[in-house]
Amino acid sequence: MKFFSNLKIRTTPSVAIRIFLWAFMLIGGVVGGIYCDLVCFESFKALFLDPFYHLLTFILGFILMAMAFRAAAAGGRELAKHGKDGQVPRLETNRLVTGGIYAHMRHPMLFGLTLVPLALGLMVGSVTFITLIAPIEMTFIVIMVLTFEEWECRKKFGGAYDAYAKNVPAVCFKPKCLKALFTKNSKN
Repeated sequence: MKFFSNLKIRTTPSVAIRIFLWAFMLIGGVVGGIYCDLVCFESFKALFLDPFYHLLTFILGFILMAMAFRAAAAGGRELAKHGKDGQVPRLETNRLVTGGIYAHMRHPMLFGLTLVPLALGLMVGSVTFITLIAPIEMTFIVIMVLTFEEWECRKKFGGAYDAYAKNVPAVCFKPKCLKALFTKNSKN
């Protein structure tokens, strides 16, 4: 257990709670989805046990997961470069970032993280997870981020964030925005 005693991640309780909830939802989604596919929904059982179906959904899920992490990483890189001034807890910022991908959307990491439940459901091949659980989890992630993150940003950055929010949408589906989000090392 010496490994865990040396593992010190400094972050705020708000971020730690969100990470815990996100992990709990994903693990619960996998377990609950597989259980329901095999026990609750007889019509899903045959599909869940079909190897061709699993191959197809795994490939689609893998592609979607790569896109999700690319989007989250784009936001994270921008925050790491421009969002910190001095000693700031991990996964936190103390400077408002409005350039790069953040010139296109306020929550690029939300965009990526919202895709993760569906991608994981596809990779696991659980029909219940894909059709029922993932949409609920995706909705919860959006509500959680748009409630807590927006509140924290307004509290932290005040009027500057309000002005930024008036001009930049939470997420953006325009081709230019998506290209900036999913293109590695793009210059925005």
